[in-house]
Amino acid sequence: MRMTVLQVALDVMQLGRAVAIAREAVDGGADWIEIGTPLLKSEGAEAIRAIRRAFPGATLVADTKTMDTGAFEVEIAAKAGADYATVLGLADDSTISEAVAAGRKYGTEVIVDLINSADPARRAAEAAALGASMVCLHAGIDSQMRSGGVSPEALGAICAGLSIPVAVAGGITAETARAYVEAGAYAVIVGGAIVKAADIRKAAEGVKASMAGAGPGGGLSKKYGEDGLLEAFSKASTCNVSDAFHKRGVVRGLRPFLARGQRMAGRALTVHTAGGDWAKPVEAIDRARPGDVIVIDAGGSEVAVWGELASNSAMTVGAAGVVIDGAIRDIGEIMDLGFPAFARHVAPCAGEPKGYGGIGMEVTVGGQAVRTGDWIVGDENGLVVIPREMAVEVANRTVDVNERECRTREEIRRGSTLSKVNEISKWEPVK
Repeated sequence: MRMTVLQVALDVMQLGRAVAIAREAVDGGADWIEIGTPLLKSEGAEAIRAIRRAFPGATLVADTKTMDTGAFEVEIAAKAGADYATVLGLADDSTISEAVAAGRKYGTEVIVDLINSADPARRAAEAAALGASMVCLHAGIDSQMRSGGVSPEALGAICAGLSIPVAVAGGITAETARAYVEAGAYAVIVGGAIVKAADIRKAAEGVKASMAGAGPGGGLSKKYGEDGLLEAFSKASTCNVSDAFHKRGVVRGLRPFLARGQRMAGRALTVHTAGGDWAKPVEAIDRARPGDVIVIDAGGSEVAVWGELASNSAMTVGAAGVVIDGAIRDIGEIMDLGFPAFARHVAPCAGEPKGYGGIGMEVTVGGQAVRTGDWIVGDENGLVVIPREMAVEVANRTVDVNERECRTREEIRRGSTLSKVNEISKWEPVK
């Protein structure tokens, strides 16, 4: 089987970082360099020129994602040094044909990006007829967060019936790259799995080895479905979740009682009870499934509804922790057990098991509505509630935030600073 081209997508906003990342990726075996759309929007055509100066013999793809003025935008990319420019398949036929004509004039080829095309196979055939040199089957980053990337089967179906080469992009990792080669891809486009790595050269080598059939590599940029949510949320901090969720879902006023570095993640089992009534909280233990977090709305009461015996009992059924908008006691013993607990108050006094309230209804804890089945993530920084219908997207965005922070941390370790990595002064708002 022929070797497929590895194209590294420089989807960052800082040109200096992009050049450094590209250099490491090329050292690791990347064949083509893509000046990603975010980089083009932040730095303009100068990004193409800078990458061309740094890599005079490389094949450069300007991911212009042109939707109109096809000839004009291809001319800009060509004069800056791009070998390929992208036009959206959603664009008018005349935009594609004008882009192709300009490309022939200036020596730059056109790739038609099929992102969000309703019928990608049909549009791919039309693009070929309009003179495109290649098409790209592409799952966008935002859509990947909800539904993953391109299926190799979909790629294979397009490759089988097309006269021009097909590229593929969207969440590809060293674990999945080989499947796209086998499906017929001419170019495998990888962004996050390389550019977020601490060791970019090694990451590129891993993808390249996978493409050649040497076995799967690491898991950067892996996308998670419902069955992987615990793994995803366990990888990152509540700070990462909050950043990914745009500060939504943060529980206010509850204190963590955890061992150093301990984290908690699981689906909520909700309990509503009156102040000091611990009947429903302990009854909920018998209904809890392994991995559940028991979430108790006790109305902020300062009379304890949970203690060491309840924690011991919850551990026997595999509960992941307890969250109480109310009071807890026996904190020392609970922390010795290693059972994650969060509560508004600590008090020595407990109430009585009267049986008021219920289990499984919507409750309010720390100002956040919580339903049974919602995800609860907690650590030393606090708690975040993620609605169950948004959990897959938020989990994938959380992992992405964590991975990007790890890359920033590596650049700081190499001698940069947070301000320099992010070019803070350059990107301050213009007054």
